Amino acid sequence: MRRIIELFIIFMIFVFLLPALLTKSHLFSEIKEVASSETGDKKQDENVNNNEDSDASDVKQENNNPVENYDYKEFSTIKLLHKENNSIEELPLDEYLLGVVSAEMPAKFAQEALNAQALVARTYTIYSIKNSNGKHGEASICDDSSCCQAWITKESRIARWEENVREEYWGKIEKAVNNTKGKVITYNGEVIDAFFHSNSGGITEVPASVWGGTNYPYLQSVETAGEDAYSQYSSEVTLSKEEFRNKILAKHSDLKIDFDMEDCIKVIEYNDAHRVKTMKVGNLNLSGVELRTILGLKSANFEASIDNDNIKFKVTGYGHGVGMSQTGADSMANEGKNYEEIIKHFYTGVEIVNF
Repeated sequence: MRRIIELFIIFMIFVFLLPALLTKSHLFSEIKEVASSETGDKKQDENVNNNEDSDASDVKQENNNPVENYDYKEFSTIKLLHKENNSIEELPLDEYLLGVVSAEMPAKFAQEALNAQALVARTYTIYSIKNSNGKHGEASICDDSSCCQAWITKESRIARWEENVREEYWGKIEKAVNNTKGKVITYNGEVIDAFFHSNSGGITEVPASVWGGTNYPYLQSVETAGEDAYSQYSSEVTLSKEEFRNKILAKHSDLKIDFDMEDCIKVIEYNDAHRVKTMKVGNLNLSGVELRTILGLKSANFEASIDNDNIKFKVTGYGHGVGMSQTGADSMANEGKNYEEIIKHFYTGVEIVNF
């Protein structure tokens, strides 16, 4: 009888207690899964940068692209020629622009200035490809700043920044491209040749004064305040008389100069943008643009003086001076101007439109 009672008690334990234990274990497993799912959703929200456009977010995740897709028609993909090794790399246009903006403008500049640079770079790229006449062979454009635009990989760019600003700076570059996505600068319905440079010295130049030919109606000389606050505004170059003579002789073998003559080096004429138009150098009359190249000056806006055995050049501005001044753009942005106002200041009579 006692054995029967023990068996009955064991039976009751199996019937009632075991299901309860299994149910509790299953419930605990479900709680863990829900908690894990909520954490994953939170990470996903952070990864899309709080973008409320779910479609755009999906595109970014599927393609793992830092910039949103846009149909630039035949310019949606560009073939970039790397001059260092003559290789060609295919890139979506806006992804290519990340490398251009980060190479051409300091990321510490104001966001609206970076936005303006992205818009200028996109416009310049499309114009250059349309008018290249196949100068790069199978490639669309190159990464040489003296020919097209500077370009740098994300990895190389980030490595040059201090570690504590890398995320912030690259985020600003991505915003600049995305904030202007699909937009270009036009004049009379045509994409413009959007020249830009580092610092205008307070006033920009017209193309004919730099490269000759005719001027473009949208590239007029304009003044911009605040550029003197930047390191690019002023520089000095000192050459010995012998160095100066040899540099000129390398390009002009007929040079004759007597440094004892008071006017052996003298500016004959400045242009309307305060650049040297013509300068007397001994028996020669040379343009300010040519002298800038020969002597390695940062601008054609300069003054020259003889100091004992040396010749000193005091230079204002940095670059050819045509189109948008990058420091000028940053100065305007710091005054509260947006990128559209910046663009319309430096490019006369233009429109900003969707491509």
